[in-house]
Amino acid sequence: MEGKPDPGSILANVFGFDAFRPGQEDVIGHLLAGRSALAVFPTGGGKSLCYQLPALVLEGMTLVVSPLIALMKDQIDYLLSRGVRAARLDSSQSGEEARQVWSDLREGRLKLLYVAPERFASERFLQRLRRTAIGLMVIDEAHCISEWGHNFRPDYMKLARLAAELRVGRVLALTATATPPVAEDIRKSFGIEREAYVNTGFHRPNLTLRVTPVEPRERERRLVERLRAGPPGAAIVYVTLQKTAEQMAARLSECGIAARAYHAGLPAEERHAIQDAFMKGKDGVVVATIAFGMGIDKADIRAVCHYNPPKSLENYMQEIGRAGRDGKPSDCELFFCSEDLNTLENFSFGDTPDPEAVRGLVEELLALPETFDVSLHELSMRWDIRTLVVSTLLTYLELDGVLASTGPRYNEYSFQPRRGSAEILAGFDAERAAFLKRLFSRAKKGRTWFSIDLAETAAALGEPRERLVAALNFLEERGELVLKVSGLRHGYRFLKKPAESGAVAAALQERFEQAERRDLGRIRQVETLAAARDCVTRQVLAYFGEDLGGPCGHCDRCLGEAVPAMPDRPADALGAEERELLRTLCGEEHEALATPRQLARFLCGIASPAASRAKLTRDQRFGCLAQRRFATVLAAAAEELGQAGCGPGGFSSPA
Repeated sequence: MEGKPDPGSILANVFGFDAFRPGQEDVIGHLLAGRSALAVFPTGGGKSLCYQLPALVLEGMTLVVSPLIALMKDQIDYLLSRGVRAARLDSSQSGEEARQVWSDLREGRLKLLYVAPERFASERFLQRLRRTAIGLMVIDEAHCISEWGHNFRPDYMKLARLAAELRVGRVLALTATATPPVAEDIRKSFGIEREAYVNTGFHRPNLTLRVTPVEPRERERRLVERLRAGPPGAAIVYVTLQKTAEQMAARLSECGIAARAYHAGLPAEERHAIQDAFMKGKDGVVVATIAFGMGIDKADIRAVCHYNPPKSLENYMQEIGRAGRDGKPSDCELFFCSEDLNTLENFSFGDTPDPEAVRGLVEELLALPETFDVSLHELSMRWDIRTLVVSTLLTYLELDGVLASTGPRYNEYSFQPRRGSAEILAGFDAERAAFLKRLFSRAKKGRTWFSIDLAETAAALGEPRERLVAALNFLEERGELVLKVSGLRHGYRFLKKPAESGAVAAALQERFEQAERRDLGRIRQVETLAAARDCVTRQVLAYFGEDLGGPCGHCDRCLGEAVPAMPDRPADALGAEERELLRTLCGEEHEALATPRQLARFLCGIASPAASRAKLTRDQRFGCLAQRRFATVLAAAAEELGQAGCGPGGFSSPA
């Protein structure tokens, strides 16, 4: 470290802090010593400084991978105000903004670049990164890498391999919600030594946790009472469904509590306005789905209430972590209503594909040549499996050594020249100008854009596809043309091709069903917490591997507050009218509702590619059994389809 800036002086002079927060100095020390690290800090625990400070010391650029666009924008504004060259690449930027980032990246002017994991599906971006020195790669929300985690994302599983391909100097994995098995998964994936795992603990003594079993008719009144009785200041009320957010915001406003609804169904401008007002205000309530709060850094939130229970203890910990970041007392209350369990469970069933669909997709893949590329969207539509699940299936085949990824690529590039081709070519030597002229000659002119099929053009010109991509990227970076891409496909090659598809499909199906069972188990853990008669805080911390050593002394159970009895879960048998509805739907023979699982998803309000394409999600019967248990509806659907002479597979193979 001789001759390099001192971290303490950077902390004071650049970031304006007198001292490090717990764990920060340890993590920074590991990174500056050349070691990868895992930091498990509570929400609001100061994770961002753990990479922002080393970024100013280390050679090369720091690449931050985060799914939280709101976090990216806030952090970049902060860094720029401190004189740090930082930028982001995301789909919300204008063409001019993106071109400036590409230029800064090419010229090596950036110290930090923030991107979403999906950005690595761009071959243009990967090509540029391979020519960039990356001193540190940061993986935010790192729990997404683990199959055992509560928010597994296949894009994350490829980041470890990508870090190796890009010859990254070191990796920092960050999360606020890693259980011990998930932390071990992260460590192994990125080769992080045990001593470089820094966990500052999850206990927040300033938070009063209450978990209140409640009947549906009592819940609204209790919420109003709690918000009125609690400390003055901002509050978040979490709900499961968008319509509940709208209804509860209206009811709270009627009761004299200023409240706004926030959910993913609102226009982006309205969401930003609500979030900005909440961030700047000292009070006010946002009634929100989980779309709100990710990356929100507001210190003075005095209350977080769960009108509907979270789907896991990980979600619960993440969401209550937004309260009381200033260290002052704050209230967190979870209203547990047994009737909500069906809705939570139904979300868990949406990503489990039909066995018939998995079998068909595997057969299609195994019939392809040794090297191939596929469109995830086309596979999703053809087999009625969500795109994310198709991606997960292909990732499983990679992990099992069946496939190796050869990278993403776009079929078609389109461009708008900013000046005539003769003027563009005049800026190059004879050999490069001749190459570009041949490239331009293959472009087809539309009304405002030229389009070029790279596969055909590469074959016609006898040039590597990579050279064509590099040329178009370079012209865009120079401002000679505006570039856009379409037709994303993912390339693979077989490492070993199984002779028989049935065993492969069965193993994949079992994997998806295991994930479903894990999700249902997490919901059971929330239910167990609600039924607990002893310390709530201690039970939550134990789930994350932290032994409090005794009662916390500040949750509702420790304070001796009265805790209502757990309400019974409602009976779930389908009635005669509901059975008749099933028979009617079977009689209509919709191709998108051909199997028991497709039919059950439709009735429970779980959208699928086939149902959406057939516009069945607009049918007034969509979701009419959303309050029923999915397993009950699925069993009834299988019975009715069997009685209709369809068998368990439905009317036909998935379209």
